[in-house]
Amino acid sequence: MPNRRTYRIGTGAGFSSDRLDPAIDLVKRGQLDAIVFECVGERTLAFGHRDRAKDSSRGYNALLEKRLRALLALCHINGTRLITNMGVANPAAAAKIAHQIGQELGLNGLRIAAVTGDDVSALIHDYSKLSEPACTVGETGRSVIGANAYLGSDAIIMALEEDAHVVITGRVADPSLFLAPIQHNFDWPAQDWSRLGAGTLVGHLMECAAQVTGGYFVDPGYKSVPNLAYVGFPLAEVNCDGSTVITKLAGTGGKVSTQTVKEQMLYEVHNPSAYLTPDVVADFSGVEISDEGNDRVRVDGAKGTPRPSELKVTVAFDGGYLAEAEVSYAGPGAAERASLAADIVKDRIKQVHGIDEPCRTDLIGLNAIHGLELETNMDSRDVRLRAAFRCDDHAIADTLLWEVESLLCCGPAGGGGYRGRIEPSVLTYSTFVDRNQVAPETEILIV
Repeated sequence: MPNRRTYRIGTGAGFSSDRLDPAIDLVKRGQLDAIVFECVGERTLAFGHRDRAKDSSRGYNALLEKRLRALLALCHINGTRLITNMGVANPAAAAKIAHQIGQELGLNGLRIAAVTGDDVSALIHDYSKLSEPACTVGETGRSVIGANAYLGSDAIIMALEEDAHVVITGRVADPSLFLAPIQHNFDWPAQDWSRLGAGTLVGHLMECAAQVTGGYFVDPGYKSVPNLAYVGFPLAEVNCDGSTVITKLAGTGGKVSTQTVKEQMLYEVHNPSAYLTPDVVADFSGVEISDEGNDRVRVDGAKGTPRPSELKVTVAFDGGYLAEAEVSYAGPGAAERASLAADIVKDRIKQVHGIDEPCRTDLIGLNAIHGLELETNMDSRDVRLRAAFRCDDHAIADTLLWEVESLLCCGPAGGGGYRGRIEPSVLTYSTFVDRNQVAPETEILIV
């Protein structure tokens, strides 16, 4: 029978390298039914495939062990389910790590689920059409290192129906990580589109952790929150009808307000009336948001329509080497000297070394992010030149570092603070597959 009481679910992480102490606090004091660690982005997934290719026992989140050692016993004692996509490109290996830690901690009876089936690399071919960019896989000229479909809540519910205390997945749509335990708790039918839309809104508000409790909201002089250094992570109190209160623990930093909630609701949502997920096409256009005081905000009114027939897929490619080199210029005329240095590097890369790779240069401190045209007589006394390009040959990549470092003596005047690095890189593009071609599976490990 469905549980009709309020369901309490918290966020333990909103990205791969998120803080740990707010999650520990939530499990200790939050009286949570479940906590979700959302740790997978497109590049994170691509790097996971790269790591697994080097070592078949790797490919999961680097903080998995540290987080589980801190939280498994607490969650087990408090009856809190832990749901996470920290499995990244290797959820089966991550589940084995969780099982090992559970044994070391003496957590007898702990049930750990590995959810797989998101890896659809076998469905991707040279002639597969990408939606971003508009070309085929073969036309990219790069090697595919992995491809993963965005699974939905049904994949996790399979594990919850087997009474898993810990659920470790790979690529699952961010809101689905939250929707699944809510849907399972209240026994919402798979085609109850309105309530699935409401649960998806909860997941969307919660998925980025401190963003909804003020972290990404702060803009000094315009918008402020208290004690940001110790910002608390959010928890949601969800009702059977899908209405929800977003809040945080008393005594933590940050704040939950109608403003923080509205900003997060619109975050990365291209069409609020038709937000595509694997579970439902969510409609947030009629949502009502009301402040209940004391960092409590009620949200209600999300709806939905039938889910898409296709699943989005992230296709990860080997991006070759990324070469980056930097040097600083300070004092009068710093901007002009840095600009001249940029021109010198690009000229020599092409004319002396015969390298045709596009070389990007940025003058950090002078509209580097926006890429605007540089003004004449730029009044800046502290500018850092960054030069970068991507290539498939380590020796060619090293040429960029060599040329930038040579500026220290070859001019212009005043260059210093050189730093250079060469790293393997990845690229990610998107496509879609028929959802009927994707078959999630669950494996249960018992301590």
